[in-house]
Amino acid sequence: MRYAAFVLALLCAFSGPQVWAAESELQQRQAEARRDQSALRDRIARLEKQIVGSESSRRDITVALKKSETAISELDRQLENLQTETEQANQQLQETQRRISEQSAELGKRQEHLAEQLRAQYAGGLSPWAALLSGEDPQDIARELGYLEYVAKAQADALLAVRAALDELTALQKQAQAHEIELQRLAKETLQRREELESQQAERQEVLTRIEAELKKQRSEARTLERNEAQLSKLVDALAVAIEEEAAEARRREEAARRLAEEQRRAREQREAEERRKAEEAQRAAEARRRAETQAQRDAKEEEARKVAEARRAAEAIRAQQAAAQAKSSASPEPAPREAAPQVARATQQGLSKGLPYPVRGEVQGRFGMERPEGGVWRGIVLRAADGARVAAVAPGQVVYAGWLGGFGNLLIIDHGEKYLSVYAYNQSLLKQVGQYVQAGEAVATVGATGGQVEPGLYFEIRHEGKPVNPLLWLGKP
Repeated sequence: MRYAAFVLALLCAFSGPQVWAAESELQQRQAEARRDQSALRDRIARLEKQIVGSESSRRDITVALKKSETAISELDRQLENLQTETEQANQQLQETQRRISEQSAELGKRQEHLAEQLRAQYAGGLSPWAALLSGEDPQDIARELGYLEYVAKAQADALLAVRAALDELTALQKQAQAHEIELQRLAKETLQRREELESQQAERQEVLTRIEAELKKQRSEARTLERNEAQLSKLVDALAVAIEEEAAEARRREEAARRLAEEQRRAREQREAEERRKAEEAQRAAEARRRAETQAQRDAKEEEARKVAEARRAAEAIRAQQAAAQAKSSASPEPAPREAAPQVARATQQGLSKGLPYPVRGEVQGRFGMERPEGGVWRGIVLRAADGARVAAVAPGQVVYAGWLGGFGNLLIIDHGEKYLSVYAYNQSLLKQVGQYVQAGEAVATVGATGGQVEPGLYFEIRHEGKPVNPLLWLGKP
């Protein structure tokens, strides 16, 4: 501003009252434009603070979102366990009902057999009193009594078997009733958990919708203000150009004087530089002569030392040869040492290989290395799939992370050995926990839209030695 005032004073002195009036009007218009621009920038700054506040609020709500999505994952895992328990209870109930049917059939057979025995005994008139009163030979009577004892024992065994079958049938019916009660409890608990899950999902969607609507409105207003500021900046720049043109003549005269002074200064510096160059050349020549003399003396000393060292080494070599010959003539031959048995190295097959199965079937989006809409590049791929679809491990390994992470939602990482990791993000639920071992193709999660995502899908990465690699080069045909 002080420089502009000085230029205006020069224009006033050289151009007269008309130039001063035009200059003052332009300067007044420019000042007004700058004030408007300053006020507009203040508005933009306040709006940006509001946006930052909203972003901070969004981060706060993201914490709540993390809790909600983590709860959804846990509820989904509980539902998975309840489903497994229900299937096991159904299987046990079916097995119990099958045993009841078999036991009922066995009971019917035993009852029929007992009835046949009683009918045969009645029809034959067999009884101890009948045998004693028949008047027959005592030996025949003894045989009849023995036969009757055998028949009575068979009838008693049949009665005991019938009673045991009835007892087991009663126990099986009680067990079936207990299974039915357990199934009712599991069904009730599953319904309750599913209602809690749906409530959490609805709350999460409401939070996301409210955040996105608020940010969209504020960003739209910010872009409008930025366009207004750009137009105002153009006006200010145009006014500055007009003022600059009025002061151009004064600057040209000042530039001519400055160039003359600059030429004189350069000529003086050239003379001083030439003098310094000559002095430096003389100094370098003297220094070169001194270094040459010093180097010659050093070379002579090194040559003398080298000859002395060679003579010492020759003498030591001769003494060593004499000592070796004397030791060889006095020593007895020794057997050569045995060679050590070769060691067999064991190799373990770990890591990943090409042609891996896809973790979930779906359309490939967000390919590796491409620009992301929100900035940066994709380090993996996104597979669009139905909400709740099963996510399978691409290879055997151990789960080393299973939790919620900002931007990735419910995240699961599997270590496959040889510094290979596979990453599964955006999951609705995590079915495995840290430390568990999984096989290739085993379900480890379900597809979701956690971490602030809008559409369901799976974000998948493969990393080697901590660096992301293109997963499409490792996966086989979809």
